[in-house]
Amino acid sequence: MISLNHTAVSHRVFYLLGIPGLEDQHIWISIPFIISYVIALLGNSLLICIIIIKSSLHEPMYLFLCMLAGADLVLSTCIVPQALVVFWFHAGEISLDQCITQVFFYSSTFISESGILLVMAFDRYIAICYPLRYTTIFTGALIGKVGMIIFLRSYGTIFPIIFLLKRLTFCQNNIIPHTFCEHIGLAKYACNDIRVNIWYGLFVIISTVVLDVLLIFVSYVLVLRAVFHMPSRDARNKTLNTCGSHVCIIILFYGPAISTSLIQRFGGHIPPHIHILLANVCILVPPMLNPIIYGIKTKQIWEQVSYIFLEVASWCCQKFSPFRVTLGKRVLLRVHPFLPNSPGSHSHDVLESLFRKARVL
Repeated sequence: MISLNHTAVSHRVFYLLGIPGLEDQHIWISIPFIISYVIALLGNSLLICIIIIKSSLHEPMYLFLCMLAGADLVLSTCIVPQALVVFWFHAGEISLDQCITQVFFYSSTFISESGILLVMAFDRYIAICYPLRYTTIFTGALIGKVGMIIFLRSYGTIFPIIFLLKRLTFCQNNIIPHTFCEHIGLAKYACNDIRVNIWYGLFVIISTVVLDVLLIFVSYVLVLRAVFHMPSRDARNKTLNTCGSHVCIIILFYGPAISTSLIQRFGGHIPPHIHILLANVCILVPPMLNPIIYGIKTKQIWEQVSYIFLEVASWCCQKFSPFRVTLGKRVLLRVHPFLPNSPGSHSHDVLESLFRKARVL
């Protein structure tokens, strides 16, 4: 399907090859894709539900985490289903409009995540350096405004790319050796001068992601300076532990992205399929691991996840066959030693009640 643009033929349909050079391995490559996607869907959806339902988690840190989980869902859903279709059915056909739409949502969501990580770093800075002013600074109204600014910034900076791509005449190859569409990766198939695309793409990266990284670095330098001035060693360890999960998320998000960018520019000798695999790591790994890291390292979320898990196990104990009763009892007894221990809390009392039910079955 082609259309004429002046005297040149402009392709309106493109074909995604997946990972060139590894076509015979696509079925095997799809396994980590589908596993990571399912984990990302379940983990982030559970995280969002817990934070929304539990009023005790309606605090700035958890609300920002809820935004991050939502962005993770969008980011992985933009890319992974399309890649799986290519891997399983070799159906890589994608229209120009669909390709540009994918570029828009993938790029804007990536910038949104970067902005959310910056706000979360600022949240930790205020909580540690100005604890008495924390609740007066991070009000519900401010959180809503910050969330709106994050998404307006991401959509506003990426929106012009739609027109920068639509103006091009794609008269060269329409075979894209990738699992998804990228801005410059698509623009390079045009016969037009794409210097505007290149310079604007560079401007977007510097004014959003690079700036966010610098501000995150500055905020954590200030946080560390405040932490090491604390008189108590226990207070220092506790404070550093609260920042640990966020630092892990930052490394997971920016690490693969920076590595991929450096390899694309300076790794000319590296095979193309390595470039594509690394680009997909940026999409697969953070959405999959973010809810796991926060679930394990954040006590309040771990309590709620444990509570939901044990409720399901207890229900299975009561409703199903004797074999499943025994199985449910064993699950409850095995996970009990690993549950959070905060006597006197509601979650602790409920968990202990469920454990006693399992013990007497």
